[in-house]
Amino acid sequence: MANTPQAKKRIRRNNRRAEINGNRVGRIRTFVKRVEAALGAGDKAAAAEALAAAQPELARGVARGVLHKNTASRKFARLTKAVANLG
Repeated sequence: MANTPQAKKRIRRNNRRAEINGNRVGRIRTFVKRVEAALGAGDKAAAAEALAAAQPELARGVARGVLHKNTASRKFARLTKAVANLG
């Protein structure tokens, strides 16, 4: 249990940041799932459109510090390759 006022404040701040970061990661996952759903349906046009929307979200996650740049790059590369190989 936190004993000092500063430690209590840090707990409050950490909880607030965790909620915000969780929402950001969830938003990124949603965009990635849209691409994967379009890939699963075999719709190349929809997959390309969803990929175009997901790329800035991945970049934003890197800028905000919720994703490592290599993780985002790998995810985008794999999705791009999957869309290119579709149809």
